[in-house]
Amino acid sequence: MIAGGEGAITRHLFLLAPNNSGSTFLAAALGACARAWSLPREGQHVAGFHGPSSRGTGTRLLWAADPASIATFRDPAAYDWARTNRAWNFHARADHPEADTLIVASPPFLLIADQLAAAFPDAAFLIMVRNPYAVAEGIIRRGAAAGPVAPGDSLAAAAARHIVATLAAQQANRTALADRAALFTYEEMCRAPDAVTRRIDALVPALADLTLDRSLPVKGRYHERLRDMNAEQVARLTPDQRADLDAVFAGHRPLLAAFGYDKGPA
Repeated sequence: MIAGGEGAITRHLFLLAPNNSGSTFLAAALGACARAWSLPREGQHVAGFHGPSSRGTGTRLLWAADPASIATFRDPAAYDWARTNRAWNFHARADHPEADTLIVASPPFLLIADQLAAAFPDAAFLIMVRNPYAVAEGIIRRGAAAGPVAPGDSLAAAAARHIVATLAAQQANRTALADRAALFTYEEMCRAPDAVTRRIDALVPALADLTLDRSLPVKGRYHERLRDMNAEQVARLTPDQRADLDAVFAGHRPLLAAFGYDKGPA
């Protein structure tokens, strides 16, 4: 294991994905590549990161659920990327001496892709989304630990607003980042991992040895091969939760359709 990437890291690869969308698995798979540098946790939670985090703001899994929270994360004055990069370099670890690409995953970063693109001109981006109902179930299952919910509101409705905001941000990122990014869905990654691997390879040839069709530990809770968990997660939603989700998503069907999610939770 090689510690500290100062002077060795020449490129950054940012994973832009909403929470509960498969980015933990993807980051682990990318981190296993010979030329990858990895961080011990999400970029926003690494010691020395200088900017708002989901823990620091108390928003947990609902950091895009309301305009005020989004504004907090999007404030350019809140970040110091030079200090943050030094911290990331210090904490980065690699398995091979030829490693040169730092993998950074942090869900709220999808709100500030423009800042990342400006601060790291070497960077490439992976834009990933997942079925909104499956994402919502993952948030709802955390209960009160998911984040603050206003009196009279429901966790399902707050989760739905959060998901809509992240999809809107990803739609903007898809356009703004253009050929600096590759976009795919969680479902594509599970169904056709080799095809997604080829798209990532085309964007970042340094990671040509990426293997997605494999078993990896995720969040210390399970260790198994990549598979689509949407059906079992959506099945856990109660009728009331589904109704609250439907009520919010109904006003944003064109946005959901832009990512292929216009047919509901299936």
